[in-house]
Amino acid sequence: MMRSVILLAALGHHGWGSYDASKPVTVTGPIVTAKFENPHATIAVRGNDKVWTVTLAPPSRMSSRGATEKVVAVGQNVSAYGYPSTVEKDEMRAERITVNGKTYEMR
Repeated sequence: MMRSVILLAALGHHGWGSYDASKPVTVTGPIVTAKFENPHATIAVRGNDKVWTVTLAPPSRMSSRGATEKVVAVGQNVSAYGYPSTVEKDEMRAERITVNGKTYEMR
């Protein structure tokens, strides 16, 4: 039984190997959608040239650092610094975000 639980947990979580840390990007713009759910919160940010899907930290980590659902909400302007996906077009993993002048570390 324990082996099955571990396998399901592993299948439900993706690794960070599919992001290119050699090509950091910063996406700045309004949040157009926000999902504050496990395993990682995600936001869609309307950048200058396209809408990016930004993968954030798990909700528990975000909340403990002050980046609550009310902070990371639709309509807020955000600057997200992180790494583009090598698999999903227009998707990135955020290392840190800045909302209303306050920076929140995602790691």
